[in-house]
Amino acid sequence: MSGPLLLLDGASLWFRAFYALPESMTAPDGRPVNAVRGFTDMVAALITRTQPSRVAVCLDLDWRPQFRVDAVSSYKAHRVAESSNDTGGAGTSPEEVPDTLTPQVDMIHDVLAAAGIATAGAAGFEADDVLGTLAAQETVDDVVVVSGDRDLLQVVSDTPVQVRVLYVGRGLAKAELFGPAEVADRYGVPTDRAGAAYAELALLRGDASDGLPGVKGVGEKTASALLLKFGSLTALRDAVTDPASDLAKGVRAKLVAAADYLDAALPVVQVVTDTDVQLSTSDLLPTTPVDNEHLETLAAALGIERSVARLTTAMAADRP
Repeated sequence: MSGPLLLLDGASLWFRAFYALPESMTAPDGRPVNAVRGFTDMVAALITRTQPSRVAVCLDLDWRPQFRVDAVSSYKAHRVAESSNDTGGAGTSPEEVPDTLTPQVDMIHDVLAAAGIATAGAAGFEADDVLGTLAAQETVDDVVVVSGDRDLLQVVSDTPVQVRVLYVGRGLAKAELFGPAEVADRYGVPTDRAGAAYAELALLRGDASDGLPGVKGVGEKTASALLLKFGSLTALRDAVTDPASDLAKGVRAKLVAAADYLDAALPVVQVVTDTDVQLSTSDLLPTTPVDNEHLETLAAALGIERSVARLTTAMAADRP
């Protein structure tokens, strides 16, 4: 027996660390290190909690992939920083990141590299797609995906290995572990295909955080009822075109009106499971840092000795 593969949604966790801790936490030279400290503490706590044999911190190499924007132009549009010029026109720039967080992301990468914890990314794809690919392609160890993004609930599975999502949207202390049964129970979707059905639920109801409008007039309760009744989005859409189907006239009209949206947006909502993921190093979790001298130097320079000590202690603990 071995411990699970622990997949961490990097940006989700360091954003949460940044906002959870005050910027008054600084290095000896005055640089803010609240995100570095909080992220390192979270990784240590997650390793202790899940006892993994392998770990990868998954990265957004493209936070707003063009293929998703091409399909649904509103995808994450509200997160794009708008800039104006003298003519009053508007341009776009990458998603806004607090000025004091950006340099801390580099510090986090340095800490992970010195510790020997792998990062994973895929050119042109979001971290969700990296997490989805690594989870879907795993055939040996069970998988624990950690994220504050509910979109990842679609990766839960019982075969060929157990894939569970530790949802930290309300913080690590209130983290909830989801498998297919929990997703089905919480969101009212078919248990036998809970992960895929959750993505279809999100498609139907929409997701304001991602700029997805959903089907006008169809909220989460209606979407749940439709998926429980028909079993899948495919069967539901077949019912729309079948005059003899038991589908309410009003709902049928709404789905007909939203046909183009449903065609375009399903690939936007679904995580990609076949990206070309590149790992920075082996995902095997070492019991000691691969460059302990550099890690100690970083810890001292950043003033995060206690956080790094918690991380190295977690790494050294006996695991399955």
